[in-house]
Amino acid sequence: MKHLVIVGCGDLGVALGQRMLQQGWQVSGLRRDPSALPEGFGRIAADLTEAQRPADWPTRVDYLVYCPAAGRRDAELYRRLYLEGLQHVLGWLQDARHKPRHLLQVSSTAVYGQSAGEWVTENSAALADTPTAAVLIEAEDVALRSGLPASVVRLAGIYGPGRTRLIEQVRNGLHVPAEPEQFTNRIHRDDAAGLLAHLLLQADRGELLAPCYLGVDDEPAPLHEVAQWLAQQLGVELLSEGAGANRVGSKRCSNALARESGWEPQYPGYRDGYAGMLGQ
Repeated sequence: MKHLVIVGCGDLGVALGQRMLQQGWQVSGLRRDPSALPEGFGRIAADLTEAQRPADWPTRVDYLVYCPAAGRRDAELYRRLYLEGLQHVLGWLQDARHKPRHLLQVSSTAVYGQSAGEWVTENSAALADTPTAAVLIEAEDVALRSGLPASVVRLAGIYGPGRTRLIEQVRNGLHVPAEPEQFTNRIHRDDAAGLLAHLLLQADRGELLAPCYLGVDDEPAPLHEVAQWLAQQLGVELLSEGAGANRVGSKRCSNALARESGWEPQYPGYRDGYAGMLGQ
């Protein structure tokens, strides 16, 4: 039985782990307090910012997914969690003397600084000049140079169950100017988990994975268009002035490489994903 360890096993990690349990894999989740993990998950309690290997770190890890969530954009927190935490885990793997067959490191499309609506692929320059993006790029480099077979998965803004911020902003009154056009990218939580599961299964079949994938849906869309559609579904009006959505940048991320690998999103556009959430 293959053993998958999901480090930073929050909402996304749980959704992934449940998929892999259905595939007959053994799944362990690492978080500070793993007691709330679903039935069937192995539980590893650890603080990623501490270098000491946790007492219940497994002796065998066949696949590793590194997907912690900082919760806020703070460069020092990003460094401790995404960069130093990954280095700690790689050290634990080295001490255990067992080499995983593949590492998936979850990153973000925020590493791209394009702001004029350009199409972005895995080969586009990742030159965002924010302090947090710089840490993410450094962490990606650690993963890809770890000596393990590794791939980075850059996810766009995740929405889905429990991730209703834009819906609530629109419901409570939001101003989103139509000009200049501000393209946004997103992926439903279930599609993000599905992409990670797809890549793990490909690696397990011995297929060669690319070093980087973009995890986005089929439809980059202007924020004004998305907000206007949500307002219509909610029966409210966007504000002509007032509080904005506080978004920066404007780019269109392509999922062509992920689709070429055989992955298909269950929610190819924002209407598909948000419709289900609004129905609930």
